[in-house]
Amino acid sequence: MSLPKTLAEDVAKNLVMVANLIDEEPEEAYEYSRIALRLASRVAAVREAAGFAAYATQRYTEALAEFRAARRMTGSVELWPVMADCERGLGRPERAMAMAGEPEVKKLDKAGQVEMRMVAAGARRDMGQIDAAIVTLQGPELASNSVQPWTARLRYAYADALLTAGREAEAREWFGKSAEADKDGSTDASDRLAALDGVEFVDALGDEADTDDTDTDEIEVDSAAGVDAAVPAASADDVDAEDDTDAEVQVEAEPKAAPGIAGTLFVEPVEGDKD
Repeated sequence: MSLPKTLAEDVAKNLVMVANLIDEEPEEAYEYSRIALRLASRVAAVREAAGFAAYATQRYTEALAEFRAARRMTGSVELWPVMADCERGLGRPERAMAMAGEPEVKKLDKAGQVEMRMVAAGARRDMGQIDAAIVTLQGPELASNSVQPWTARLRYAYADALLTAGREAEAREWFGKSAEADKDGSTDASDRLAALDGVEFVDALGDEADTDDTDTDEIEVDSAAGVDAAVPAASADDVDAEDDTDAEVQVEAEPKAAPGIAGTLFVEPVEGDKD
């Protein structure tokens, strides 16, 4: 569907904001998606963006409706895995499993099929079928040494399932493999691996700030003490003989700014719908 130039520009600006904010500020991204939706609800890209923004904020009923609308407009099966994951979010893992067996799955590209497998495994876990979830994740994509965009998350899902099943040694191995493949930080595999190894991370910046505060306090105390010690008590004669003298000692501490600090689809398990 074509839009007038000015309207198209307004819609595009809002979609750009959705894309820029969805990982770090999903609620703000959701608000921009609603604006775009009001401006151009008959555009498939707008419905899809609105779906992902709703999904990111756990509004699964709304997300599912938007994905279905986008699919009707385009005829594409690309959104099938995330639609199934919305069913999980709504507490309907059986529906997600049913979708995993539909003909649409065979029409997905390799990335889509891997996503569908992760969703199906998550649905198995939702139903308490952890061993079946582990088997669902196994396949040539998991065993391959080739690193693809989905590799880190697939290995992570497998490691997490193994850990849930009590197979800690295997889980550690696969968290390690996930960390190796995770070049863009899409998972916290490194942290999970460290936790299994008993490693605790310390906030060095926070400790440094605390140390600086302590040092500043000590400097102020020492400076005050130094003034008292360095200036002897003056006699009456000294006062008469000398001009008044002011002694000032100033200690200043510069404040330090603390630096600021992902979301990834199909993280197990999915929480309930906000709506």
